[in-house]
Amino acid sequence: MSMDVRCFDFVAGAREARGIAVVIDVFRAFSVACYATDAGAARIHPVADLDEARRLKREHPDWIAIGERHARRVPGFDLGNSPTDVVAAGLEGKTVIHTTHAGTQGLRAAAGADEVLTGSLVNAGALCRYLERRRPERVSLVRMGHEAIRRCDEDDLCAELLEARLAGRTFDTSIVRERLRHAPAAEKFFDAEADWAPETDFELCTAVDRFDFVLRLADRDSPLPWLERIPA
Repeated sequence: MSMDVRCFDFVAGAREARGIAVVIDVFRAFSVACYATDAGAARIHPVADLDEARRLKREHPDWIAIGERHARRVPGFDLGNSPTDVVAAGLEGKTVIHTTHAGTQGLRAAAGADEVLTGSLVNAGALCRYLERRRPERVSLVRMGHEAIRRCDEDDLCAELLEARLAGRTFDTSIVRERLRHAPAAEKFFDAEADWAPETDFELCTAVDRFDFVLRLADRDSPLPWLERIPA
């Protein structure tokens, strides 16, 4: 049985997603989630609403608040939405609150899907292996884009890679960094004044197939769903 793979965009697209939804946010939400998981975070709670994230931080001051709006760290949060910062932070055993302008919005909006996975380049291969093992009738690739309002090169490229691999076609990953280096969303990584987006973030977010796990949204009907690590 072949999988019916369809692409959607933004929060509205996440609401339309059916089957297994892969919500894509390469720069940087779901790259960050993978690096935080790899760093040993005990649990990551993706949160759409900023006020909810702030409330959770007040109620659980020992939890690590990671988040951005307009790509910059939310004031009062422990970390910005930066894999560089996450790798350096020491998250072993920590519970994380994660809120972003695009990615976490899409995760929480995909209520009509049977399963919801995070999508990024760093675990693209694991996503394909997981989907091939599950063999759903429908795969919905949701490109969250720039601030969930405009298509972006990096999420488009990730969807293109996933579509190709799921169709059994080869995809030359050696061109990924060159294609994305001049993408509008990558400019901040090479701007010396943008200390909230270090150049190493670009390298970390474009490390294709670095991780061998997928992150699936668990306890979706609860007030506080979390990202479950599944080997793939």
